[in-house]
Amino acid sequence: MKKMNRILVILLVMSAMWLINTIPVQAETAYKTFTEDGYGQYVETQTAYTVNETIIQFDDEVFLQAQDMKVDESGLIYVADTGNKRILVGNKNGSLERIIGDGILQKPTGIFISHDEKLYVADEVAAKIFIFSKNGELLQEFERPESILFGEKATFVPEKVAVDKRDNIYIISRGNSNGIIQINANSGEFIGYFAPNQTVVSPLTAFRRAIFTEEQLSRMIDMVPATAKNINIDEKGLVYAVSQGENAEGIRKLNVAGRNILDTKVFDEFPISVEIGSLENIFVASENGFIYEYTSEGNLLFVFGGRDDGRQRVGLFSKISAISVDESGNIYALDPEKNQIQIFEPTEFASLVHESLNLYQNGDYEASKEPWKEVIRLNGLFDFAQLGLGEAYFKEENYQEAMDAFRQAKYKDGYSDAFWEVRNVWMRENVIYLFYIVIIWLIAAQVWKRLNKKFQWKERFRQRFNESERWNWLRKIVFIKNLIRHPIDSYYSIQHEKKASVPAALFWLIIIFAIYVADKYYSGFIFRIVQDGEYNFANDVISFFAIFLLVITCHYLICTINDGEGKFKHVLTGFIYAFAPYVFFKPLLIILSNFLTYNEAYLLSLANFIIYCWVGILLFLMIKEINGYSIRGTFKIIFLTLFMILITVLLLFIVYVLIVQMIQFVVSVFNEGVYRIENR
Repeated sequence: MKKMNRILVILLVMSAMWLINTIPVQAETAYKTFTEDGYGQYVETQTAYTVNETIIQFDDEVFLQAQDMKVDESGLIYVADTGNKRILVGNKNGSLERIIGDGILQKPTGIFISHDEKLYVADEVAAKIFIFSKNGELLQEFERPESILFGEKATFVPEKVAVDKRDNIYIISRGNSNGIIQINANSGEFIGYFAPNQTVVSPLTAFRRAIFTEEQLSRMIDMVPATAKNINIDEKGLVYAVSQGENAEGIRKLNVAGRNILDTKVFDEFPISVEIGSLENIFVASENGFIYEYTSEGNLLFVFGGRDDGRQRVGLFSKISAISVDESGNIYALDPEKNQIQIFEPTEFASLVHESLNLYQNGDYEASKEPWKEVIRLNGLFDFAQLGLGEAYFKEENYQEAMDAFRQAKYKDGYSDAFWEVRNVWMRENVIYLFYIVIIWLIAAQVWKRLNKKFQWKERFRQRFNESERWNWLRKIVFIKNLIRHPIDSYYSIQHEKKASVPAALFWLIIIFAIYVADKYYSGFIFRIVQDGEYNFANDVISFFAIFLLVITCHYLICTINDGEGKFKHVLTGFIYAFAPYVFFKPLLIILSNFLTYNEAYLLSLANFIIYCWVGILLFLMIKEINGYSIRGTFKIIFLTLFMILITVLLLFIVYVLIVQMIQFVVSVFNEGVYRIENR
């Protein structure tokens, strides 16, 4: 019996060990990883990078306020050990290789390894750019350019440096808003300023400049563009710069002309470092401790990291001053306050994304599909994988599958292009049937016209409809069609001949609301203003009818105190009936929007513009005719109505704030009373 028990125990232990080894386990990290969906919102995804090593010193040499870092092709790590006035070179095992610039450098804040393996160092205290050999020999140094083109008052306080393959040095100088300084390393000649940040002038500043005197403007703080915080250069010679500031472009990818060719934004106030990976993917680090990875075209792949709360958790930072990426895709992040380097290794999920991206960028679309599908299987919310899959299908001319993938990715441009191709195929296959339908329609129209002329069906029905009292309510409803052709006569009929009624107007108000909802949620995917699959019907009901009630009430009150002749029921009915063009033509545009692409978007925009202008004209005529105003008086009433709406909204907002404050006061008093009773 004991022997049997031992066998059972052994079997249970072996089964448990087998289960442990076969169940996939993902290590918990102190941070979360996010990606960006097609609407630009962050969604959580699998961990993309995990810390596999931390370096706090090279042998016995510790870092002090290190400001920059680079990793060369052999894997050596170069650290600008700013506080100790030197450059430390070591490997990822923490072994020291050499010390560069000891006794020469005063405050090295930026370093760069050139294509010919020279080390460029920006020293802001020495106000120089130093060039060292790989072994640490000082080769050359550059001071402030003497060229008159540099500017007499322009500062030269080098913070960051980069070098292209033509040996042109790009220097970021603190406080120099003219742009990135360019110096040729071979001749020492000042080339000029490169790609300055643009000054963003607020409407208030523009107003001040228009009315203030020169003396008053001189007392104001000058509007100068932000200086870039860091710089890098890729193998193709494209320059990457990150800047801080509310109105500055967070990241720029600059061509030789200094033009930004990257259509993306870093939604972070403090980007501090930029690096380029082997797939031309762009890594941006924030002072706040977040690391962003973008594709070469600016699509966000991952964002992870964050600020440490003092518990010294791995993967979090007190601050980041620099990042670098090695040949294997490992990310090195330098924390100047913790005086350490954390090395992040890509997970299997990130490697799968990179594999898919690499295959796609190399033009191997067929091979990229399966990795993209695997990414989607692992995370259905990873919209960039749907985007990559859609692009692969599109390149293969599988337009229906591409359209579906682009729809999942919320990528409207790609969806439009794929739908254009799908529609062309459908038109080629069905054009003959469309031709038959048109012919049958024309024949049916002629037959109906001849029969109606012979038997007078239409006239007899119209006569019976107009004479029957039973259909009086329906006549008031369909009277709205008269606003299309005879608006002035129709408003007279509404006011004096009772051709319309309040119940009929409310019926059309509900129809208008239904069209508004249909336009919002059921227009074509590429023309929809809300996110795909998003519905908020309760909010639509409240906002639509609240705005309607506010407008009609304010307008009627203004008309009442300005000798308006119309009664409230006439104003209400006339206001709603003025939306006749919207009622008759907007549904057609909603249907049509599901069959159009961006190539025909101008037609939709033009039709909508005509409808809204038409409604505006009818509203103007309604105010004028029902109230008996002149044209000038009508403009006055419109202005007063808008002003009263504004005042009413402000009053409602003030009342809301006061009510919220009162509720908060009552709650705080109640909580204080409960606290004191419990502590007696």
